[in-house]
Amino acid sequence: MLERRAIEFIPESERHGKPASLFTLWFSANMQMTTVATGLVAGSLGLGLVSGLAAIILGNVIGGIFMAYHAAQGPKLGIPQMIQSRAQFGVIGANLPVVLVIILYVGFFTLSAVLGGEAAAHLFGVPQAIGIVITDAATFLLLIFGYDLIHRYERIMALVFLIVFAIVTIVLLRTYIAAPLAPAKPAPLAMIVLGISIYATWQITYAPYVADYSRYLPANTSFLRSSAYTYAGSVIASIWMMALGLLAGLIASKAANADTTGYFASLLGASWTWLMLLVILFGIIGANVLNLYGTAMSVATVLTSGGDTGFTRTILAQGMALRVAVGAAAAIIGSALAIGAGGNFVGAMTNFLLLLLYVFVPWTAINLTDFYLVRRARYDIKAIYDPRGIYGAINWKTMAVYAIGILVEIPFMNADLYEGPIAKALGGADISWIVGLIVPSVLYILVNRRITVQAVAR
Repeated sequence: MLERRAIEFIPESERHGKPASLFTLWFSANMQMTTVATGLVAGSLGLGLVSGLAAIILGNVIGGIFMAYHAAQGPKLGIPQMIQSRAQFGVIGANLPVVLVIILYVGFFTLSAVLGGEAAAHLFGVPQAIGIVITDAATFLLLIFGYDLIHRYERIMALVFLIVFAIVTIVLLRTYIAAPLAPAKPAPLAMIVLGISIYATWQITYAPYVADYSRYLPANTSFLRSSAYTYAGSVIASIWMMALGLLAGLIASKAANADTTGYFASLLGASWTWLMLLVILFGIIGANVLNLYGTAMSVATVLTSGGDTGFTRTILAQGMALRVAVGAAAAIIGSALAIGAGGNFVGAMTNFLLLLLYVFVPWTAINLTDFYLVRRARYDIKAIYDPRGIYGAINWKTMAVYAIGILVEIPFMNADLYEGPIAKALGGADISWIVGLIVPSVLYILVNRRITVQAVAR
C-alpha cells in the first residue's frame, strides 16, 4: 500500500500490474473540470458545434500519439519519465527541462486547486479558501500512499465518472437541442487550426508524466499494449470532457465561463447538486495527485544529479520520505497561490502556463526520437545516475538542438502573451507544435548519426 521507492530503477521482482490499468488512470485524470474548461476555449475562438468538435477530435487524436508513446518507456527502463532526459541532455544538463516541468506541475496544481476549492466550498458550505485546503489535503493524502493507490483510486473513479458524465451528456444534448440558438457562422479555417493546436498540445504536454505510471509494469510488457491503453484512456476522456465544455459554451457561454464548476453542478437539478460537486471534487483530486507525484519525482531527479555521493544515496534510500516532504511543500505553495488568486492571477497564470507548454514540444520530440530511432530502447541505467558515465554531465549538442527547437517555434506561436509573425500572417493559425516536433527530431538524428549506426548494427 505504501510506495517506498522514488526515482531509482524498479527491479523485476517488484514489477506488477497490467497495462489495462493505464487506460483507467489516464481516463480518470482527464475526466475533470480543467479539461472541460479547455473545451470552452473553442467557443472563444468562434467555433461552432461541428468545427469545434472537429478541432477537439483532431487535436487530441494527433497529439495523443506523441503522449502515449512515452508509456512504453516505463516498463522497458523501469525509471520515471523525466530522469530519462539524462540520456539525451546529460545527467546535469537534464535539470533544465526538469526544473521547467516542476514549474508546470505546480502551476497546473494551483489552477486545478481553484476549481476543486470552488466545488468543496459549494459542497460543504465553507469559504473557498477552506475548500481549497480540503481539496489539497485529500490530494496530499493520496500522494502519501503513492503509485499503487493512485492507480486504484483512478480505476474506481473511472466507473463513477463514466456513469455520472453519461447522464450529464444526455442533459446537455437535450438542452442544446431545445435551446433557441442563433445559426452558426462559418468558422475561419485559421481558428480551426488554432483549436487543433491547443488540443494537440494538451495531449503532448502530458508527456513528462507518462512513464511515471507505467514503470512498475513487467519489463516484457508489450510496447503496443502500454501505449494503446494510455492513448485510448487519455484521448477518449479528453474528447468527451472538451466536447461537454464546447456544448456548455454554446448553450450558456457567460454562465459556463464565469463559473464552470457551478454551472455543471446545477445540471442534474437541485436534488443532485451534491453528487455533481462530489464528482467534480474527486476529478480534481485524481488529476492533481499526478501533479504532486510528478513534482516529487522531478525534485528528486535534480537533487541526485551530483552522482554517487552520500547525499544522493540518502535521497534514493528515502524515496517515500522525499515524496511526502516535496509533495507537502508543493501542496502548501500551490494552496497558498490558489487561496490568494484573484481573477487577474488566474488569467495571468493560465497564459504563462500556455506559453510554457511550448518548451515541452521539442523535449518530447528529442526524448521519443532518442528512444525509438537513435538508441532503440538500449540504455545503460547505471550511467543515467552517474555524471561521469557515458551520458556525461551536460550534452551540449542536445542543448543546442533543444534551444533551436524552441526558437523555431516562436514565429509560429499564437498565445495571448505573444503572436508570432508567421502565425499572424496565417490569420492566427498556430502550427508551432508541428514545427517543434519535426525540427528537433531531424536535428537530433543528424547530430547522433554515430549512435544511430551502432544501434542498427546491434
